[in-house]
Amino acid sequence: MTAVQDRPRADAGARRRAERPKPSRTARLRVSARIARRQVRRAWVSSLLIMSLIALPIAGMAGVAVMVSSTFSTPAERVNVELGRMSAWVEPLWAADAGFWQDPEDPYEYGNESQWGGSDGSTEPDPAADPAPVLAPGTETVPVSFGEERIETIDGVARARAVAGDVTDERFEGAYTLIDGRAPTSDGEVLVTPAVLERAGLTIGGTLSLRDGEQFTVTGTFDEATASDADPVLAFFDADRYSPIRSFLPDADIDRDLLSALNAAGFGVYAREFVLNPPPFDQPFDDYSIPTSAELAQQRELALAAGIGGGGLAAGYMVVMLAGAAFAVSARRQQRALAIAASVGAEPRDLRRIVLFQGAVLGLIAGGAGLAVGVGGSAILMPLLANGSATAFWGFHVPWLLLVGVLVFAVLVGSASAWMPARTVGRSDTISALRGARRPMKVTVARPLWGSLLILVGIAVTIVSGVAAGAITISDTIPGDSPLRWIPIVGIVGGPILAQVGILVSGRWLLWLASRLLSRVGLAARLASRDAVANGARTVPAFAAIGATVFVGVFAVSMGMMSAEQSARNYGYSAPVGTVVADISSMEKPFLGSADAQGAAEAVDRLFSSSGATAIGVVSGEQPVYLAMSADDFPVDQEHVMLIAPERSLVSTDEEASREFFYSGNATDNLSVVAPDDLEVAMGITLSEEELAAYAAGAVVVAEGRYVTDGEVEVGAWSARDAYEGALPSNVWADEAGVDPRWERTAPAITVAAPHQNVVAAIAPATAAEWGVAAVPLRVLALFPEGADMNSQDRLNALSGSLDTDEYQVSLWRETGPSSPAVWLVPLLAAVAVLVLGASAVALGLARFERRPDDATLAAVGGTPGLRRRIGLWQGLVIAGFGTFAGAAAGILPPVGFWLQSQTGYEPLSLADIPWWLLGALAAALPLGIAAVNWLVPPREPELTRRNVIA
Repeated sequence: MTAVQDRPRADAGARRRAERPKPSRTARLRVSARIARRQVRRAWVSSLLIMSLIALPIAGMAGVAVMVSSTFSTPAERVNVELGRMSAWVEPLWAADAGFWQDPEDPYEYGNESQWGGSDGSTEPDPAADPAPVLAPGTETVPVSFGEERIETIDGVARARAVAGDVTDERFEGAYTLIDGRAPTSDGEVLVTPAVLERAGLTIGGTLSLRDGEQFTVTGTFDEATASDADPVLAFFDADRYSPIRSFLPDADIDRDLLSALNAAGFGVYAREFVLNPPPFDQPFDDYSIPTSAELAQQRELALAAGIGGGGLAAGYMVVMLAGAAFAVSARRQQRALAIAASVGAEPRDLRRIVLFQGAVLGLIAGGAGLAVGVGGSAILMPLLANGSATAFWGFHVPWLLLVGVLVFAVLVGSASAWMPARTVGRSDTISALRGARRPMKVTVARPLWGSLLILVGIAVTIVSGVAAGAITISDTIPGDSPLRWIPIVGIVGGPILAQVGILVSGRWLLWLASRLLSRVGLAARLASRDAVANGARTVPAFAAIGATVFVGVFAVSMGMMSAEQSARNYGYSAPVGTVVADISSMEKPFLGSADAQGAAEAVDRLFSSSGATAIGVVSGEQPVYLAMSADDFPVDQEHVMLIAPERSLVSTDEEASREFFYSGNATDNLSVVAPDDLEVAMGITLSEEELAAYAAGAVVVAEGRYVTDGEVEVGAWSARDAYEGALPSNVWADEAGVDPRWERTAPAITVAAPHQNVVAAIAPATAAEWGVAAVPLRVLALFPEGADMNSQDRLNALSGSLDTDEYQVSLWRETGPSSPAVWLVPLLAAVAVLVLGASAVALGLARFERRPDDATLAAVGGTPGLRRRIGLWQGLVIAGFGTFAGAAAGILPPVGFWLQSQTGYEPLSLADIPWWLLGALAAALPLGIAAVNWLVPPREPELTRRNVIA
């Protein structure tokens, strides 16, 4: 009876609630934003973690954007460095009346009426041309010329840039600046940069000596805007010291008509007004367009934005995964508060909006903080990285528009991180959340099926794309600009990414399978794996972030090592590794005379001896025929002698084996002359006494075994003119026999294993004389003790050119072999390890934080601290192990795809070059190390609290 009486009252209450006006959409948004803001403040620890995860990549993106933008010059900065406060310069660049024109912004973008941007021999400028007849009467000019000098330093001789003219004119301020002392007032005085004083051991008032014997009194120091602090630069008094002379115009007003007149007279013009305010410029040719400075600046900015965007997407993926895990934990801790909001009228979309607003607020705050740190950090780093040149960092350029985009990106990342937790909150059961019940997680079949399908499709796409790319590479029917040539490359990289997404989609199911297996290992493994399954919203994004990092690392290591090993196999050694090489060549003439070459070798020998060389050797040979200007440069009777490759070693161009054929050195310039005592330095080999005696008696030391047949080699001589015209047998291809030799002979061979050096075959000087080989010294080699200055490339760079004369030049370097992969491999592995450790630390820290109630329950029923530590160990193994396995499995697919593509090329990649042991150690060591650290760090003492109801 009572129920019947109460029913009208209930119906009336329902009617009143239905008739009550609903809050507006704007009001709901305001309420959601207010609750989100309060939740952010209340959960400040998790908010700080999420903001840190977002702010770090934002700071890096902002810092890179500012520093890279600062390397781009503005028109005003370019003009300041080029002109100072002058209005323009003019310089003879072309012949007069040759029909030349130039881009008003850049005199080096030019052409003529019949030929684009070049010279046919009749357009050479007149270095002594004077612009005065073209300029308005009375126009002031400041002449300056530019050149290069060799100065004597404490260490020997160094090259220095030079400028001649009154660079201390105050109107050059910005391009040249007097630092100390005074300007030169006579031809015997010079200004220098501080680097010259340091390298020459001088002070102001001292005497600077040039390599040619000239001496100058140093009157002061100056700064040249484009020179770094270490660059030696000289400034002489006499403006006509070099040619041509560049005439700076302090106050000239250059318009389009005057520009055309100067171009017609052969002068290039760089004018302030044209650079700051580029005039319209009609291209003389319709099929080619010179980009304007504004277009070039736009292209640079777009490239910077693309680079920042690409890096941001990669970093954003990791941040969304890790911050999403943190949001999942935070959202679960807010379940009761959100359920109360739902009980008083909040709809599911309102709950989702609250969590999404939290992500947006945290993204906005973290983005602002990241921008401040990035811009401030770049302001600190740029002065530390600057080298003193105004062109290293033109100024402090803040790309505001790009940074606004970065800030928007931060908000999007924060919102994306909160998206999945927001969806979960929107589907939560209000009554269960209010009473604290937690239902066991159910794993549906749909996601494992979709995830497995994505994995299989990703693997198939990679393999098919690799095979297709290889077929397209050798295809002659597909145009070079066809999309078919790059679509397979996208598939090679996109397939593994798709497979990794499949692993991510199936992540909870994979964790469930692991928990079934680990439940038999022990109690700690069972609890850890079940915790990972129950909290998939936290664990799956965590191992996805780890997997993405390992994916990039494995991909980079595999491709880098395959490419590095391929380059090492094709590397051309100039001498045994560790040898200092002095290369001798003619200064102007095609060939260096025998007396001059011998004199150069003796000068190098003296330099090496005085520098402490432990061994010195000379490699002589015939002058390379390609240096000649024409066949007439050779006497009719001059011969070219070389080893003849036996027919069995020649390869047909039609054979499949030709793709794998490799030979060292020059196949038609394969004979060097080396004294017996110099063989060890020149080739890095040691012969027995019997072999040395045979070598001195006429035997040939051969490092390329394909020339040897039954212990002998065949030698032939051709006319040097035939060699120049390419009439020799190629010594490589069977169908390129060449003309008949003038003579042939056989000689005993001494086969040696010396692959990493430059000499293919060597004969003694006496043998060379007997065969009529016209040999001259080409290289002088030396060995120096460990730690000697001569083993430093900087020292060799300083000495390069110090032995040059008008007849010959000497280049110095140290043969170091191919670059070691360790240069990039160690930093890459370190970066991968740091990122994996960071992601694991976040994930495991969240796991510990969320497991506190469970730890309290374990402690209440007798769980020991050791058990809880073992649970931490297994949590580390599960999360980090899954991540590294997924990343390594997906990361190895692109290299396999590119390996498949390369099999149709002439230099195929090799899967054996991938350091499998290193990748295996990385995939195993990282999870084990992370798990060990998680076990070593003891968990907090549990707090016995009210337990939630298990529904």
